[in-house]
Amino acid sequence: MYSAVRTHDYDYYPESEMDERESLYFDTISLAESEAAAAAAHRKSLSQSRNTIYHSAVDLAADEARHMRLAWQPGYRQSTALEHLNGFTDQTDSGRMSLQNGRTNHDYGSGNGNRNGIGNENADDETYRFFEDKKRSVDFVLAYDSNNCGGSKPVVYEANIKGDGLQLEEDQKLELGRKAKEEEKRKRKIFEANMKREGLQLELCGTQFMQKFIKIHAPDHVLYHYAEILKIKMPMKPIPGQELIFDGNFEFKTRITRMFRRLFSSVQLSTKDFEEREPRIHMEFARKYLHLFDKNHRNFFDASTRYAIINFIMQRQHFVEGEETPDNIGIEKLLQDGVYSCAYTLHEKSDREKLLKEWANIRKWHKLQPLDYIKDYFGAKVALYFAWLGFYTQMLIPISIFGILCILYGFLTWSSDSISHDICADNGSTIMCPQCDRNCNFWKLSDTCTSSRYNYLIDNNVTVVFALVLSVWAVIYLEFWKRYSAGLVHRWGLTGFTHHVEHPRPQYLAKIANSKLAKKGTTEASLGAQTSSNGRVPLDTEVPFWSYKFLPNFTSYSIMVLFICISVIAIFAVIIYRMAQNASHSILGNENSTTHKIMVLPITAGIIDLVVISVLDLVYSKLAISLTNYEYCRTQTEYDESLTIKNYLFQFVNYYSSLFYIAFLKGKFVGYPAKYNRILGFRQEECNPGGCLMELCMQLVIIMVGKQAVNSIVEMLIPYLIRKFHRLNNYKNSHKEKVVVCSQWTEDYNLIPFSNSSLYEEYLEMVMQYGFITLFSIAFPLAPLLALLNNIIEVRLDAIKMLRFMRRPVGMRAHDIGVWHNIMYVVTRIAVASSAMIIAFSSNLIPKLVYSITKEETPDRYLNFTLAYFNTSDFEMPLTLNATLNITQCRYTEFRNPPEHQNPYKRPMIYWKILTARLAFIVIYQNIIGILQGILRWAVPDVPGKLLKRIKRENFLLREHIIEFEKQHAAQLAKENALHTPEQELRHRQVPAEDSNDQATTSV
Repeated sequence: MYSAVRTHDYDYYPESEMDERESLYFDTISLAESEAAAAAAHRKSLSQSRNTIYHSAVDLAADEARHMRLAWQPGYRQSTALEHLNGFTDQTDSGRMSLQNGRTNHDYGSGNGNRNGIGNENADDETYRFFEDKKRSVDFVLAYDSNNCGGSKPVVYEANIKGDGLQLEEDQKLELGRKAKEEEKRKRKIFEANMKREGLQLELCGTQFMQKFIKIHAPDHVLYHYAEILKIKMPMKPIPGQELIFDGNFEFKTRITRMFRRLFSSVQLSTKDFEEREPRIHMEFARKYLHLFDKNHRNFFDASTRYAIINFIMQRQHFVEGEETPDNIGIEKLLQDGVYSCAYTLHEKSDREKLLKEWANIRKWHKLQPLDYIKDYFGAKVALYFAWLGFYTQMLIPISIFGILCILYGFLTWSSDSISHDICADNGSTIMCPQCDRNCNFWKLSDTCTSSRYNYLIDNNVTVVFALVLSVWAVIYLEFWKRYSAGLVHRWGLTGFTHHVEHPRPQYLAKIANSKLAKKGTTEASLGAQTSSNGRVPLDTEVPFWSYKFLPNFTSYSIMVLFICISVIAIFAVIIYRMAQNASHSILGNENSTTHKIMVLPITAGIIDLVVISVLDLVYSKLAISLTNYEYCRTQTEYDESLTIKNYLFQFVNYYSSLFYIAFLKGKFVGYPAKYNRILGFRQEECNPGGCLMELCMQLVIIMVGKQAVNSIVEMLIPYLIRKFHRLNNYKNSHKEKVVVCSQWTEDYNLIPFSNSSLYEEYLEMVMQYGFITLFSIAFPLAPLLALLNNIIEVRLDAIKMLRFMRRPVGMRAHDIGVWHNIMYVVTRIAVASSAMIIAFSSNLIPKLVYSITKEETPDRYLNFTLAYFNTSDFEMPLTLNATLNITQCRYTEFRNPPEHQNPYKRPMIYWKILTARLAFIVIYQNIIGILQGILRWAVPDVPGKLLKRIKRENFLLREHIIEFEKQHAAQLAKENALHTPEQELRHRQVPAEDSNDQATTSV
C-alpha cells in the first residue's frame, strides 16, 4: 500500500494529477493506525503542515528536533508507514534520503552549520546540485508556485468550510483563478516541450509542496551546436610552434616577475588556491574541428559559458501555439507574467567558498583579484567590471598622493597667504555691506578670518599644477585601461567579439516580426529574405530609422529632456531657498555669524539637494527602462548602451548642476548695493571675500560622500535586512508553506535575483565618482583620496554581495566596458574646460597675477584692491537697522569705481584687464592640456605592440594548423575510399548471385 506512493515517482506523473495524489499521501499519513501512544504526538506534528510529506526528517527537526530525530531513526517502530512512503524498507536503506532530492545523510543534531552560509558543510557536492542519477549536473533552474492562483486548494478548502454561504462573486473569482492556473500550465508545457526539442534535459523536483523546481541540463551536443552558432572561442590543444609565441623574452619577463613578486609579495594571490594558468590559443568553435579543441580540459565549457548557452535558448522559445508575437516569446516574458517565479543558475560550493575566503573578504583588501577565476564563475562581463574597478582604484593612488602633497603645501605656506593675513589683521576696521535687504546688519571683514585660512588650503599657487596633473592623469588612466583590458580580453578568448557578432534580442525579433515591414512581400524581395516553413520572413532584419526607430527614440529622449528640466527646476528651487534664507531672519542662527554664512546654510542646502537628487534618481531610473523597451534595440549591447546614455545624462545634470552653479554662477552676477540683480525679488547669493571655492568644496564633500554612503547602505544593509526579514517571517509563519533548503537550487532560491540593472548601478556609481574627481576635485584635492578609500572597500563589498546575497548571474561575453569608456572620455574633455573656468573665475589666481603686474598703478594691498567702496546713502532699499545710522560707507567684493569717481559704481579699466586675462587663460589652458592629451593618446596605443604581434602569430599558426588538418583529413578520406572501392565492386558482382539463391530458396 505504502510503496505505491513514493515521492520520487512524481517525475512520471503529469502536473494535473498531483493534487489528488498529494491528498492521498496526506490522508495516508494522518489517518495511519497507531501502534504506540508515543506516535500520536509525532502524527499530530506531521499533520500540521501539508508539505511535510515532501520534506525529509531534517525539515521537521526545526520544530521538534529531539523527538522528531528519534522518530526518524531506522529502528523506530511507529515510522513504518512513513518509511514505506519514502522508500525505506529496512535498515539497509537508511543511507538513502527520504525524498530522493539529491541529498545524502547529514548529522543535523550536531548543530555545526556552514560558516559561510552557503549550504550545509556536510553536503555531498555529487548530490547537492545534480540530477537524481547523480551524473548530470544542474545547469539552470526554473521555479514556479503550483498553488499561486485562485484555483488553489487552500482557497477551495476555505470555500468548503463556508459551505452554502459562499457568494457568487467568490465563485467567479475561483473559476477565473482555475482558468488562469490552467493557462499557466499550458504555457509551461509548451515552453518546456520546446526546450526539450532543442536538446535540453529537464527533470521535475517535487520535494517541496508549494514550490516546484525544474532542473535543466545541457548535454555536450547542445553545447557544441550553440557554441558554433554563437561563435564562441574555445581553447585549442597545443599547436606546434606556439611555445615560440609564449616564450618570447621569457628570461627577461621571468626576472621582472620575480623582482616584482618579491617587492609586492603581500598583495599576491595564493598560488595554492589560484594557480597561474598557461596561455592558450582560442578559435571560434566548429564541430568539424572538434578534435583540434582541448575538450578534455576542465574549463573547456566553463560554467558561465554553459549558463549563457542555456539562457540564449530559453530567451528564444515560444510558449503559445500559433502566431509568434512579442508577448509569447522568451523566459523573461514568462517571469514577468508570473508563469515562473524565477529562473536562475546555481552557485558552486567549492569555487564559491574559495572566492569568499580569498577575494570577497574585507581583510584581503590589499590582495590582487583572481580575475581568471571571476571570469569562469560570473562571466566576462562581470569580470571586466571588477577588473576595471580594481584598475581604476590602483590608478587613484598616485593622484591621491599628489592631492595630499597639495594640502600639505597649503599647511606649510599657511602664514604666507596675504589675503588671510590681511583679513585676520583687519581688527574690525573694514565694515562690509549687509548681505540681505532686511534684518541683516553690517558685518566685519575680520569675521571671515578662519574661513579665509581654510580657503587658502585649496586656493594656492599649486592649484593650477594640481589641475594640470589631474588632466594628464585622466588621459593616462583611460589609455592604460584600454591596453590592460586588451590583454585580459585576449587571454579570455574574446578578441574580435563585437556587437556585429552578437545575436539580436528576441524582443527585437518578435517586435519586427509583426511590423508592417515584415508583412510586405516587396520588403521580403528587397531584403533578399527567404521565407521559413511557416511562410514568414526571417526575423533578423534591420528596420529603417525614420519609419520605425525615429518616433520611439524621439519620444524617449524627449521625456528624458523633460526630467532633466524637472531636475534643473528642483536645483533652482534649492537656490531660491538659499536666497530666501539670506533675505529673511535666519531660522538657523545668527545670519551675520561666520558659522551661518560659511557652514550652516551651505550644509543644509547641500542636504536638501542630496534628498532631491535621490528622489528624482529613483523615479527616473524606473522610467528609463520602460522608455528603452519602447525603442528598437537590436542587440543586448545596444539596449544597455541606450539605457546607460539616457540614465547618465539625467544623472549628470541631477548630481552636477548644483556644483556647476556654485563654481560658475554664484556671486558672478550679483550687481552692487545701488542696483542688485534679483530673481523673483530675491538678491542673488554672494561669495565670501576669499571666493566660492570653500563652499564648492563643502558641497562636493556632502554630495560625493553622501552618495557613496547611501549606495553602501543600499547595496549591503538592505539585502542583509531583507534576508533577516525573510528568516524572521519564516519563523513566525512556520505553519505556512515555505521552501526548505535541501539542495543547491532551494538554497539559491532564497537569494536576491541578479538583473541587468545590477551591474549598471555599480558602473554608474563609479563613473559618477570619476566625474566628481575630474570636474571638481580642484576645489578639494583630497577627493581622490576619499574615492580611493571608498573603492578599496567597494571591491570587496560588491564581491560579498554577489557571492552571499545574490543569485549567480548568467555569464555574458564582452570585449570592453562598453559605452562607459566613451562617457568617461567625454567627461575628461569637459573636465579640462571645467578646471580652466574654476581657476579663472572662482579662484584668486588671475586677479593676483594682474595685481602683481599692475602693482605700480594700484599701490593698495591685494585685499583692498578686490574690495569696492559704497556710500550707505545710495542703497537701493533703505535699511531698517538702527546700527546703520553711524555707518556712512561700507565695502563689497567687486571691481567698481568709488562713489566720488566721475563715473561712480561703474566698471574700471582694471576689471576689463582681469576679464581679458581670465578668458585668455581659459583658451591657453585648454589648448595646452588638449595638446598634451593628444600626444599621450598618440604615444600610448590602445593595444600593446607585443600583443598585436602575438595575435598575428596566433592567427598564422591557426591557419597553418587548420590547413594541415584539412590535408590530413582529405588524405585519410582518399585512403579510405581507395580501400573500400575493391570491396564495393566485389559486393556489386556478388549481388545477382545472392539474389538468385534467395529466389531459389523461396521457391523451394
